[in-house]
Amino acid sequence: MKRSVIFLVLAVLACGGPRAAGGPGFDTYFVDATMRVDFFHIGHATEDLVSLDRVYRQGIWAGSKTALIDPLNLGRYLVKVTDAATGTLIFSKGFDSYFGEYKTSDAAARGVRRTYHETALVPYPRKPVLFAVEMRDRQNVFRPLFSQEIDPEDSTVLRESLVPGVKVIEVLKSGDAHRKVDLAFVAEGYTEGEEAKVRADLDRFAAILFKLEPYKSNRDKFNIYGLFKPSAESGPDEPSHGVFKSTAVGTAFDSLGSERYLLTEDNRSLRDIAAHVPYDALAIMVNHERYGGGGIYNLYCTFTTDNQWHEYLFLHEFGHSFTGLADEYYTSEVAYNEFYPRGVEPVEPNITALLDPARLKWADLVSPGVEVPTLWEKAEFDRMDNAYQRTRSDINAKIARMKREGAGAAEVAEAEEESERLSREHAAKVDDFLRKSRYWEKVGAFEGAGYASQGLFRPQLDCLMFTKGTKPFCKVCEAAVRRTIERFTN
Repeated sequence: MKRSVIFLVLAVLACGGPRAAGGPGFDTYFVDATMRVDFFHIGHATEDLVSLDRVYRQGIWAGSKTALIDPLNLGRYLVKVTDAATGTLIFSKGFDSYFGEYKTSDAAARGVRRTYHETALVPYPRKPVLFAVEMRDRQNVFRPLFSQEIDPEDSTVLRESLVPGVKVIEVLKSGDAHRKVDLAFVAEGYTEGEEAKVRADLDRFAAILFKLEPYKSNRDKFNIYGLFKPSAESGPDEPSHGVFKSTAVGTAFDSLGSERYLLTEDNRSLRDIAAHVPYDALAIMVNHERYGGGGIYNLYCTFTTDNQWHEYLFLHEFGHSFTGLADEYYTSEVAYNEFYPRGVEPVEPNITALLDPARLKWADLVSPGVEVPTLWEKAEFDRMDNAYQRTRSDINAKIARMKREGAGAAEVAEAEEESERLSREHAAKVDDFLRKSRYWEKVGAFEGAGYASQGLFRPQLDCLMFTKGTKPFCKVCEAAVRRTIERFTN
């Protein structure tokens, strides 16, 4: 009898029983469908408002049925869903947003109000729920921002057919969506005649993902889809170059005033296309040769397909959007003002303000004999890298000006090739400099990270989140990615 009971308990756990992870029971509160909640995020540096737009019932729920309460404590915002009748928390998920980045810009600081369209995906509830959004204050404590009751049976919930003209391309199918990371690549800036390139690029970037640990050893935990809605024109917008294209999801360079930052503000079109498959993560694959991309945690990442840094670019930006990793570089120009407030510990797993060196968040990974903080060859590195960043900024401004003023194609191509050559040469110089350090491949706490030369620290001298190139994650970033994979596949 005991053996039968033990077998039954093990079978329930193996099948992902509703309380296997100690959270709320999925079948008690949800059906296997997705509630897509679209809302507007409005304001400026000191104003943060949310207004509900539309609610949809769409395809199966992509996420875990057991890990319903987010344990990672990442993101500047948090979606919380509670059962309206009992007040029981039944779902939560942290995220960052385009608006959250805009809040740190010069325009926002001047009080210029802007509106962004955003989406939260939650399991479809059986009964009315309270949908709430919280935001972190300056001390990184979550505070209420918005809440509204949603009745899943209300006639205002949209149950319409999916947008037509989207082709689903199955790249990798490893199993049940509830137990896998479901990654959807949205093809952007590909015309109808470029479907063969879409398919080739999908295969290429899936292969790139699984060249890198810890994705390589967890390949069987991913489902990968491609979504292709033909664009009228190839490539994205390049506003500073005077170039504008009609494309599926409206990606554009120069986001927040940064020439290499490539994002989209057409969230509705993006989500309409993505709804054709179950997805935990979105990557927008942009058909272009210029260096550019972006990644926002639990929103999406973007990357261009045909520049010389395409492998690094995709993996780096996916590190942001999938795992919430911070940028570890600090010399490049960015559009943010005090993205990480001084004297406050960042929530990102791979940078620290080192307010208490004795309680370093990655203390278990620090190399034997390495002091914290770790005094590295920073002054020499800064002189070298800052000089290149000035040169890079000048040549990019020159290329943009030439294109706006209609310079000849050969002249523009020559300037672009010079920019690419300088980028390659500098990356090689940086790699050589860092490898010569006595701290190479050691884990410590190295000052210079998160866009700040002082006051923020990274785990290792180099990492995929620090410099360009075909290189691994540092040990801290790799561990964080593993935790995220486990979050979706538990």
